Amino acid sequence: MIDRRELVGRHAVETRRILPESPLSVGNGELCCTVDVTGLQTFPAAHPAEDRTGTGPGTLLAIMASWGWHSVPGSHAPAETTRTYETARGPVPYVDMRGGLSGSGEAPASAAEAWLRANPHRLDLGRIGLAAVAGPPLSPADLGDVHQRLDLWTGVLTSRYRLRGAPFTVVTACHPERDVLAVRVESPVLSELAVRLAFPYGSQAWGNAADWSRPEAHASVLRPSAGGFTVQRVLDDTAYDVAVTMTGGGRVSAGGPHEFLITFGEPAAELVIAFRTEGGLPCFRQVAAASARHWARFWNTGGAVELPGGERAHELERRIVLSQFLTAIHCAGSSPPAETGLMANSWRGRFHLEMHWWHAAHFPLWGRPELLERGLGWYAAIQPRARETARAQGCPGARWPKQTGPDGRESPSPIGPFLVWQQPHPIFLAELVRRATGTRHALDRYAGLVLDTAAFMAAFAVKGPGGYGLGPPLVPAQESYADVRASAANPTFELAYWSWALQVAQHWRRLLGLPPEPSWAEVADGMARPRVRGGVYAAMDAPPYTVRDDHPSMLYALGFVPPTPLIDATTMRATLHDVLAHWDWESTWGWDHPAIAMTATRLGEPHTAIEALLRPAAKNTYLPNGHNRQSATLPVYLPGNGGLLAAVALMAQGWDGGPPSPGFPPSWTVRHEGLLRLP
Repeated sequence: MIDRRELVGRHAVETRRILPESPLSVGNGELCCTVDVTGLQTFPAAHPAEDRTGTGPGTLLAIMASWGWHSVPGSHAPAETTRTYETARGPVPYVDMRGGLSGSGEAPASAAEAWLRANPHRLDLGRIGLAAVAGPPLSPADLGDVHQRLDLWTGVLTSRYRLRGAPFTVVTACHPERDVLAVRVESPVLSELAVRLAFPYGSQAWGNAADWSRPEAHASVLRPSAGGFTVQRVLDDTAYDVAVTMTGGGRVSAGGPHEFLITFGEPAAELVIAFRTEGGLPCFRQVAAASARHWARFWNTGGAVELPGGERAHELERRIVLSQFLTAIHCAGSSPPAETGLMANSWRGRFHLEMHWWHAAHFPLWGRPELLERGLGWYAAIQPRARETARAQGCPGARWPKQTGPDGRESPSPIGPFLVWQQPHPIFLAELVRRATGTRHALDRYAGLVLDTAAFMAAFAVKGPGGYGLGPPLVPAQESYADVRASAANPTFELAYWSWALQVAQHWRRLLGLPPEPSWAEVADGMARPRVRGGVYAAMDAPPYTVRDDHPSMLYALGFVPPTPLIDATTMRATLHDVLAHWDWESTWGWDHPAIAMTATRLGEPHTAIEALLRPAAKNTYLPNGHNRQSATLPVYLPGNGGLLAAVALMAQGWDGGPPSPGFPPSWTVRHEGLLRLP
């Protein structure tokens, strides 16, 4: 049996200086707060997050919630962004984009396109940090003797340092079930400083969640309350209250239109800050205790993998442990997450549904299906809109958007509306829940989701001379083909995924006591065979066939997708080695590396799987805080963390009828428990 406390404890994150790319967070999946080494958000400029639209950097030190969204007022005309494409089903409207994407160098987007892409956007709910009451502002140069420790077993962050020579201890925690932060600050000079609470307007920038330049556009109204105060926030149609209780002789005063300074008369003080007020607030001690109970239960009840061995095994184990913590606080909310989670905005904080599998499929595989189900339930809320999209395109069922916010509206794009590989995801995710929780529970909650998804998929496929095909128009998972979307067709990965998911949906019909749907079987069994060129699978069955950058998605037709009659293992093995020898690795993304490891595992090549997970590529970097960094504009990337956990589950536990630990070489010692087999 694995000593889980020891396993988790050896990967506690410790920091002794400001690491600009690697701040630490506390959160619960619905709310997350990222802080600097002061335990608060005192130096946001020390942790920049670059914005692609050239509006200046944001910061990684945000407070964000799944429910925290904002739209700026503005007229918009969705019809202006619709373009009709000829298909085998006749003319079909797509939410296309005539202007260029951010940073593309093409003509700028129209006013309608720009508004629809930027609204709603996720909102930075507030900023909390230490501030000087008199004299010059605080500076990172004022810090010394830093020692910050994130205890993963309790979820509590303790920060010790000297600020202008005086000792400080700050303890930061997040309630596991409420959108409540708790902070305890101790210092002999606490009365000489203040805690600053400030609020921004919403930002339409690509990666910045806060706009501090428009104080006239929103309101922050201070109201006294028992033991503290409440700030009533109004930003256009968005409103929320922030309730604060304080000890230590705390007093609050306005420092500006949206700025409040809390000063203390004692050397120790506690603050509890609720971003949605639901009943009385707990005290600091209650929040910290609830956090400790929650995280001990989290680590004790889910899956675990221990990798005794040398430096590489230790590094992989570190990534595994930290990825479990990070996906739990960033990817387990009541809606699908952004690719940067609740730490910073990317694509204005909007969801990318083709990434939802990579964010959250690992939860049931690691014995925590309830964390996936929080976001999976969101699909029912947008199902009517997804059905409207399918009907407009001449199909029954539901067509799921690619880039969207909580309203489920597709964003204008020359790429997103043409992607199809997110369509089978709800079937795969629901099937993982069924395998983890039992058939009755899954059928009761997700039958409608599975059946609607399959109905669209079967109708979307078009019968041709070689079988049922996909597209055109279409953009494969490998988005390099966006410019040829009007002619792109039959991508290898999507063909296999379509066939497999329809077979799973047919199985759900049997479990529901429904007769088989003949059209689903006809499509699943009759998909066109993928194009083979030079003995390897092409990316798609249309020129240019294969471009050797971005995602090598043809590999994922066997690995991510379980075996199907469409895919020949020998050809896929040749394809794998062709990709390994000739691909542009710096253009790949964080989730590509675990996806390749899944393909290697299914093909019986564990050494290749390990090398894929640990490949020294820029976007396969895992920071000291555990985040998978991609670039200055994608400073964290949760699909990489979630994909790593899904791949490790396959590598350690395998699949139905497969060998034990198929993804680890015999020379590796692997201990695991609580993992679910994949299909």
